[in-house]
Amino acid sequence: MNMILPYELLEIFQYQFMQHAFEAGTIVAIVAGIVGYFVVLRRSSFAAHALSHIGFAGAAGAVLFGVSPVFGLLLFTGAGGAGIAILGPKAANRDVQIGTVLAVMLGIGVLFISLYTGYATEAYSILFGEILGISLSDVLLTLAVAAVILVAIAFVYRPLLFASLDEDVAEAKGMPILGIGIIFMLLVAVATSIAVQVVGVLLIFALMVTPAAIAQRVTKKPSRGIIVSVAVALFATWLGLIISFYEPYPVSFFITSIVFILYLLVRFAYPRIRPTKTAQIQPDMH
Repeated sequence: MNMILPYELLEIFQYQFMQHAFEAGTIVAIVAGIVGYFVVLRRSSFAAHALSHIGFAGAAGAVLFGVSPVFGLLLFTGAGGAGIAILGPKAANRDVQIGTVLAVMLGIGVLFISLYTGYATEAYSILFGEILGISLSDVLLTLAVAAVILVAIAFVYRPLLFASLDEDVAEAKGMPILGIGIIFMLLVAVATSIAVQVVGVLLIFALMVTPAAIAQRVTKKPSRGIIVSVAVALFATWLGLIISFYEPYPVSFFITSIVFILYLLVRFAYPRIRPTKTAQIQPDMH
């Protein structure tokens, strides 16, 4: 790859499809960075991964019934997220429930694909993302959904943080752990759905988990951790889009590679900071 001069970067924004890609990518990176921080804090990374695959089953069903894959994606991730939260109220012991819900949803997805006789290219594009094909209406929809997610996170921030740090203590104090869990899993489901258009369901960890994992290695304060998580997600998304403009390779490849390299740098090159365990994270709730 040749060196990109500063004035050449301005060429990128002369194209409408790149403008939309940067707009949608920025929105998704912010949401993924915030929601992903709580995903890692609650040790629910497997849940985010499972919801992305559950969403693909929903997309396949939507294609079968002749509607937009996005609606199937949202329906299945929402149902899957609620099911996971109800079957496994405690986030720390939820692996079996996640695997059970994932298995049945993937089975339904296989049925949908087998019943469809046409070319399911729109559904399959969800596997790897299609950020360079985003329209203005897609950007506006992403913005609207992201606004709802951020408002919901702001509304439940304190109880969600408390429950994420120590569910047992939160439950003993009378907090509605099940309700908080359901709300959070629904937020993860919706965030996963909008992030799919950037990196696809197979690479959702790139924006939902890795930036948050980096953040928890460099700071123990949740507020700072969220800022670091968002910053990493934004950096990887923007740089990935810039490189993909000049190189004939998928955007998702560059984004995932960038966040992985950053994680390795923090993991091995950054001065050692003990991984933040639940008891070590400073709640910063006053």
